[in-house]
Amino acid sequence: MKNAGKRMRVCILGSTGSIGTSTLDVLSRHPDRFEVFALSAQNRVDELLAQCLTWRPKFAVLSELHPAQMLQTQLRSAGCDTAVLAGPHALCEMASHPDVDAVMAAIVGAAGLSPCLAAARAGKRLLLANKEALVVGGALFMSAVRDGGAQLLPIDSEHSAIFQCLPEDRSRWGARIDHIVLTASGGPFRTHDVTTLASVTPDQACAHPNWVMGRKISVDSATMMNKALEVIEARWLFDLAPEQIQVVIHPQSIVHSMVVCRDHSVLAQMGTPDMRVPIAYGLSFPERMASGAGLLDFPSLSALTFEPADIQRYPGLPLAWETLRGPEGSTAVLNAANEVAVAAFLAGAIRFDDIHRVNTRTLEVVVPQADDSSSVEGLIELDVRARRAASQQMEHLSR
Repeated sequence: MKNAGKRMRVCILGSTGSIGTSTLDVLSRHPDRFEVFALSAQNRVDELLAQCLTWRPKFAVLSELHPAQMLQTQLRSAGCDTAVLAGPHALCEMASHPDVDAVMAAIVGAAGLSPCLAAARAGKRLLLANKEALVVGGALFMSAVRDGGAQLLPIDSEHSAIFQCLPEDRSRWGARIDHIVLTASGGPFRTHDVTTLASVTPDQACAHPNWVMGRKISVDSATMMNKALEVIEARWLFDLAPEQIQVVIHPQSIVHSMVVCRDHSVLAQMGTPDMRVPIAYGLSFPERMASGAGLLDFPSLSALTFEPADIQRYPGLPLAWETLRGPEGSTAVLNAANEVAVAAFLAGAIRFDDIHRVNTRTLEVVVPQADDSSSVEGLIELDVRARRAASQQMEHLSR
């Protein structure tokens, strides 16, 4: 690793979100091992200001120029010499900065693709919490990881669990795996009457029973679209065929995922539902270090249960396998449609069950072309087309 014997310099993209703040909590426990080089937030000026005053990073990034200028003025008034940058280019600049050793990619949505690609091409230790980089980028992103010599470490609890169950030597993965099983809590509506789901509110959808997450990913958990995106992510992370990926409901969120080996033995990673565990593992890999998470108390566990995913309750889940078998770029269309639909639901513009309608109708009308997935520009244009189509589908929803 670069800077051997020195503290690892970390860039956190999305530092004010749940993954970003959990990352800072882990780093605070190991000041001798890590230093914060750069932080970024979309538009949370006050929160980013507080983080900069605490961590004194060399750089901070906001999405727009005016908030960035406000933050810079406030930092100078407080005697903090952090330099504030603005815009997507600045995110890529920080992700690929020669002084950065590790990048925590925690920006939600397709906006994280370009900085993730920049980090991959620059050969960084890339802690991937942005599943959309693989859902949208797929082969292009994995090619950048290989060509740049990056060290790709999954941070989603499910993919980290699979990673922890596999040998460090990636060349041995194919000989080990028969298939993998991604676990899902089932979200807040696992036992609700399916006929009542049309009337659920955004606050109800965001009340996850086990995990503390942002509102967008909480809604995705309620629809199980998060699991659909994780299936797509797993296909690329572990070089699996779609049929080698299964999903099972595990309401307790103690078993984070499983590898079924070729001899049909099953390896499972278990722990409390705390994102600091996969974050600490990604930062310290191949070692392990204290994460701050609580110990799993086996005597207090009354049961660990598993059940199939109800497709009537979670109709979006099968779209993962459908898009993986469809034209390349279909997964990017699904992601774009879902981001538009979830944002509309959170804004009160559509019903909860309309999210799936928007996703399926967008997939019907936007057919990726052969060259859409061959470049970042092509993927961005495909994303724009899909978002435009999703917005149009919302206008045509019938009650």
